[in-house]
Amino acid sequence: MFMAILDIQIVASSLNEIQAGLAASPEQVSWIQTSYLIAEIVMIPLSGMLARIFSTRVVLTVSALGFTLASLGCALSTSLEALIVLRAVQGFMGGAMIPLTQAVSFSIFPRRKMGTIQAVIGLVATMAPSIGPTVGGYLTEYFSWHWLFLANLLPGILVASLVWRNLEIDSGDRGLLKRLDTLGLSLMAVFLGSLEYVLEEGPGDDWFASTPILLWAIVCALSCVGFFWRVLSADNPIVDLRVFKNRNFALGALVGFWLGVVLYGLVYLVPLFLGSVRGFSSLQIGEVMFVAGVAMFLMAPLSGKLSDLIDLRLMMFIGLVLTGVGTGMNAHLTSGSGYNEFFWPQVIRGVGQILVLLSVSRLAMGRLAPHELGNGSGLFNVMRNLGGAVGLALIDTVRDWREDYHWNQLIGSIDQSRQVVIDQLASYQVTFSGLTDPWQAGVAMIAQRISLQAEVLAFDNIFLWLGAVYVVGSVVVIAFRRPESEGSDEGVAVVLLAVVLLASNAPGQSQAPQAGQCQQHGAKIIGPGEVDAVTAQQRHGGGGEAEEHAEPAQRNQAQREMPQA
Repeated sequence: MFMAILDIQIVASSLNEIQAGLAASPEQVSWIQTSYLIAEIVMIPLSGMLARIFSTRVVLTVSALGFTLASLGCALSTSLEALIVLRAVQGFMGGAMIPLTQAVSFSIFPRRKMGTIQAVIGLVATMAPSIGPTVGGYLTEYFSWHWLFLANLLPGILVASLVWRNLEIDSGDRGLLKRLDTLGLSLMAVFLGSLEYVLEEGPGDDWFASTPILLWAIVCALSCVGFFWRVLSADNPIVDLRVFKNRNFALGALVGFWLGVVLYGLVYLVPLFLGSVRGFSSLQIGEVMFVAGVAMFLMAPLSGKLSDLIDLRLMMFIGLVLTGVGTGMNAHLTSGSGYNEFFWPQVIRGVGQILVLLSVSRLAMGRLAPHELGNGSGLFNVMRNLGGAVGLALIDTVRDWREDYHWNQLIGSIDQSRQVVIDQLASYQVTFSGLTDPWQAGVAMIAQRISLQAEVLAFDNIFLWLGAVYVVGSVVVIAFRRPESEGSDEGVAVVLLAVVLLASNAPGQSQAPQAGQCQQHGAKIIGPGEVDAVTAQQRHGGGGEAEEHAEPAQRNQAQREMPQA
């Protein structure tokens, strides 16, 4: 499970190196991730049915071996096409290990040990994405991108052998093969695969302005209708959606979706900021991200014990608030923010995320019957992965929207009659005096600085809004029931009291940073009124002669739209 989740992030952090090694374009290399995610999200809900047919032991063993062999094939790939196909195989095989591991943990361990066991499962699910950039950056920095996949070989072989020898908890029913709903399976594969593709590629292709995205969105909508019709009408559906009648499971799946938005969204957003704004390398980004992983690792044993002592709903409430607060703490970044500015927010988010994932998994799965665990675990993990996909798509879309908004706001503050504008332009003209047109070069540099500040403000807005959604939405815990007994709701009073105290002590509503607050963000907006003349050129990466004579840090800023680690 750890390797299957980790493999998403370690590869994502090193796509530039893979792109260079295979001589691929940015659009082509993105399919290395897309193919993995599409195959994985199809397999996750299917794993429960496969376990009932072939047994949990067989499915987990075959998945581990298949994942290992696909990893070896990826490492030996000499063409982009082969790597994409093998990544799809790797994702499909790895997708079965994620929900089955969680289902097994509920099946074979007694309830008195569930806190410790779920702490380990939660640590795996949250820590793997957090340390992925660190591991990926280290492997590519000191070895090569091939080791991103070779690192899976020894753990994969070890897991397969241990599972085959020790995990015999059920026996498969091959008779279910004759009643396998192939139509439902096909509709599910098309629905989830096309949805993942649209969410993954949509932001970069301007959504429905792209013909392929529009066509696949239509396919997704049609297959979605067909899939739900089939699973609700078939005698032996490929996945059993009736599990959502369980209130705790339905709410838990919703919180899992929500957790996926922040868990995967922040693992994408923080490296994106550090790469595009600060120009950090993969290894430097990994050092920042590693803080959250350490916080989760240290908190996991304590959270396991804590879950056995306090109401799980209160524990989830605390985790949601901490995650929201830790996210909102990054709402005041500047173009110079780095390790120190991310340290404490990462610690607080890490603690909050492990508390949420541990408590929500126990609340969601604790009331399911034993025969429902495999199916329920698959659906729970699908919701979390879909949350991650939706979160990434929304983050990219909102970031572009807010960047355009702040750009337009900052441009309005440019006034050529201001003395500071005249002085700055004169300074740039001296710096670029060796060029053909030093004045135009100065205007280009000012436009570049404005673009950078607009980007920083857009990041600030996203951090603020994500944090606010988590804090405000923490009241959902009131609707949960305790997993141990149907009528035991005495812990609700404690949660209600905590909500009231939080609301009564909350400060005034935070405002998103606007253009007028740019001085708080390190933005000194100065430049000539003619800056609009070079806007389009600067925002698409053009810097002319001025960029060639700029300092390295300025060149990194001008190239902010290039793919970063």
